[in-house]
Amino acid sequence: MNAKVLLRIAATLLGVHLLGHTAGHLGWDKSTTPKMATVIDGMKQVKEPFMGALRSKADYFTGYSLILFFVLAMSIMVLWAGSNKVKEHKSIIAPFIYAVGIAYIGIGIVEFLHFFAFAACVSLLAGLLAIVAVARK
Repeated sequence: MNAKVLLRIAATLLGVHLLGHTAGHLGWDKSTTPKMATVIDGMKQVKEPFMGALRSKADYFTGYSLILFFVLAMSIMVLWAGSNKVKEHKSIIAPFIYAVGIAYIGIGIVEFLHFFAFAACVSLLAGLLAIVAVARK
């Protein structure tokens, strides 16, 4: 497969990740168990001042999740745009694609450690495909 195809596959994988993340984000605060409902309630109710803002752990959790929407969307756009120019301008595009690829390998490792295997595999594969796309001659 050529670099354009590999980058588009990586972008599509991140699109799948974005869809899954959206589904998870929309329901993170709904629980089917009483113990988790208690934890979620505590995350929402207790607010503490930090850097001039009064926020709960649920606010931070939601904020981090929303930030990931934008990171995933930006990454998809960078990979897709890069796929359109990689043949003609590989030397210019490669550093950006390497950065995205390395970042998603790191994100995949974090997802294995703190989330779940499906998200981790998607991130790792997208990162590896991005790197392979620009590393090949």
